[in-house]
Amino acid sequence: MKIQTILLILLLFTFNGFGQSKIQWESSYDSESESVFFTAKIADGWHLYSQHISNEIGPVPTSFYFENSASFKLIGEVTEPKPIQKYDETFEAMLDFFEGKVVFQQRIAAKKETIVSCSVTYMLCNDSMCLPPNEEKFTIYITK
Repeated sequence: MKIQTILLILLLFTFNGFGQSKIQWESSYDSESESVFFTAKIADGWHLYSQHISNEIGPVPTSFYFENSASFKLIGEVTEPKPIQKYDETFEAMLDFFEGKVVFQQRIAAKKETIVSCSVTYMLCNDSMCLPPNEEKFTIYITK
């Protein structure tokens, strides 16, 4: 039983590491637009789902979570560019996704320098398989 548990844990870590090599996330803050930008560089042949797909269809939509703080206020929602829309035979539905590179944007109002802690949950798929959902954490320094 112990060996099976260890093998299962190793398998999960292997999938997690494999998925991370298919996407690279970067974050930055632009003081002029008072916005945080999240850039995802997606490996060829893979795609990242939009924030705006139904959880009932199958793939996990990209979602952002910001830790609450009295030091800043989120203005609106995280925005994304127009996604690719295509029928997916695996999920038997029209799905919105991104390939190559995509930049998400969140406007933030901060009165002083602060730190924003946040994360993104996402799922990657290609034409033959999907990787388990993954989470990427960010620490963003807001300068004034």
